[in-house]
Amino acid sequence: MLASGSKGNAALLESGSCRLLIDAGLSARQLCRRMQAVDIDPASLTGLLVSHEHVDHVRGLATLARRYNLPVYLHSPLTSFLAERLCPTLVNEFETGRCWQIAGIEVEAFPVTHDAVSPVGFTFRTEAGKLGMATDLGIATRLVEQHLLGCRAVVIESNHDETMLRDGPYPWPLKQRVKSSHGHLSNDAAGRLIDRLLWDGLESLVLAHLSETNNLPALAGQTVARVLATQNLCAPRVVIARQEAPTDWVELT
Repeated sequence: MLASGSKGNAALLESGSCRLLIDAGLSARQLCRRMQAVDIDPASLTGLLVSHEHVDHVRGLATLARRYNLPVYLHSPLTSFLAERLCPTLVNEFETGRCWQIAGIEVEAFPVTHDAVSPVGFTFRTEAGKLGMATDLGIATRLVEQHLLGCRAVVIESNHDETMLRDGPYPWPLKQRVKSSHGHLSNDAAGRLIDRLLWDGLESLVLAHLSETNNLPALAGQTVARVLATQNLCAPRVVIARQEAPTDWVELT
């Protein structure tokens, strides 16, 4: 994860010769700096995927795509919302429920519930197995669970602690939005989803999109630790993604 939180989100996936950037929620300059910090040349990117149109996921999208002539993959309902920013020749539309290939990686998008035009999560089938990513979702539906089953590594939103949100400084309408079915997953909701995704092949869990106001990394980590302590199927590495700096690479053999 290059960045994760309400101020900007971006993640890198590398498999074989393919390098994908998933979301571009920082400025293009900052995205390039963070890629260089983890020894990735932005010019080596294969493509850029978009989960939804909120600014913390697309801030640097148009500039980065134009600068490096990157194919941009987005859910077809988003095209009209982002058309003014993107060169039409770079746009590649996808539909949920259908797999497509990007340089040897099989990608599938699935719907999630969030207050955006047509938000999606992703699964990726690579040489190292299946990976999944679901952030910015108000509830973990059965469909989300079905798509994320069998992942060797999975990125899950763990946005807020319910008590901190309730007692925190957000105005009441914003609190209602965050905890609604089209808002963000709490630590407890993320823990319940993770519990249903555990299997003996799960190697890594990345907790993402933590609120800087309504959560603490220690609280998110403790919630997952309690879930993992109740089972003996697997012992995944738990990584908590940060807003201010890239996380270490999560490597699968």
